[in-house]
Amino acid sequence: MGDTEPLVRWDWIGRNWPGIQQLLTDHIVMALVPVVLGLVIALPLGLASARWRVLYQPTVGLMNVVYSLPSLAVFIVLIPITGLAERTTVIIPLTFYSLAVLIPAVVDGLGAVPDSVRQSAVAMGFGPMRRLLQVDLPIAVPVVLAGLRVATVSSISLVSVGALIGRGGLGYLFIDGWQRQFYTPIVVGIVLVVALAVLADGLIVLAQRLLTPWARARRTA
Repeated sequence: MGDTEPLVRWDWIGRNWPGIQQLLTDHIVMALVPVVLGLVIALPLGLASARWRVLYQPTVGLMNVVYSLPSLAVFIVLIPITGLAERTTVIIPLTFYSLAVLIPAVVDGLGAVPDSVRQSAVAMGFGPMRRLLQVDLPIAVPVVLAGLRVATVSSISLVSVGALIGRGGLGYLFIDGWQRQFYTPIVVGIVLVVALAVLADGLIVLAQRLLTPWARARRTA
């Protein structure tokens, strides 16, 4: 690459935009599916751990062990089972990484519900399920969504590592640019990954405001 080579070649972006869009779509799917699966699994596990505290430490301990494993090593171990360059090979580890963040968030959120509020709900005739849906979970929403923000941004970032096994969404641009010593794909990949993370985080913050209108009213007051 010559000394006058620009950092970004806009003509290259224009020519390769359809391929970049395909990588972007693939990246979004592989980043968000683990977070959604993690949330679906973390809610019942978190509820069980909050109700029976004896389950909490073993569950979180196991998730922390999984979270400490290098993502690339886990991808390689799964290749004989799920296949090379398959979405499933990336989605499975990222789901466990999401669980490691979301389960403590659910437990901490439920633990933040004051006992006086629970007692008031029982005094008003709320059964266990009604109290959970109308009292406990709404109060736990801010803490749970804070964990969801961390899990989502982490997942968006970690998908790129999958490029080393042939399925990493925008991570392919990093590999391609580095191998050719051509920095435009690298810059495009970085910008799009950061943009995805910022957009996803903003949407979760917006969802939190919509789900907790009393918090806005309290701040306004």
